[in-house]
Amino acid sequence: MNLNLTLIGQAISFAIFVWFCMKYVWPPVIAALEERSKKIADGLEAANRASRDLELAQEQASQILRESKENAAEIIEQANKRANQMVDEAKEQVIADGKRLREAAQAEIEQDVLRAKEALRSQVSVLAFAGAEKILGATIDEKAHSEIVEKLAKEL
Repeated sequence: MNLNLTLIGQAISFAIFVWFCMKYVWPPVIAALEERSKKIADGLEAANRASRDLELAQEQASQILRESKENAAEIIEQANKRANQMVDEAKEQVIADGKRLREAAQAEIEQDVLRAKEALRSQVSVLAFAGAEKILGATIDEKAHSEIVEKLAKEL
C-alpha cells in the first residue's frame, strides 16, 4: 500500500506538473514557435519577392544593354556613312578645283602662246625688212610692203 500511495502521489504530481505546463508554459512556447514560424514564412516570402525582383531587374538591365548596343551601332554606322560622304564630297571638290585650275592654267598658257606668236611675228617682220634692205641695198618702205610682210608672218 505504501507503494501505491507513492505511485498515486507521483501520478498526481505528474498530472499537476502537466496541467501547470499546459496552462502556463505551453501557450508561450507555442506562441513563440508560431511567431518564429510566421517570421520564417515572411522571410521566405521576402526572399522569393527579392529573387523575382532581381530576375526582373537583370532582364531589364539586359534589355537596356541590348538597346544601348543597338543604338551605339546605329550611331557608329551613321557616323561612318557621314564620314564617307564627307570624303566623297571633299574628293569631288578637289577634282572640281583641280579641273578649274587646269582650265585656267591652260587658258593662261594659250594667252602666253598667242602673245609669244605676236611678238615673234613682229620680230620676223623687222628681221625680214632688215634682211631685204641688206639684200637689196636700199631702204624699203615698211608701210608700202606691210601687207606682204604680214602675209609672210602669218604663214610662219
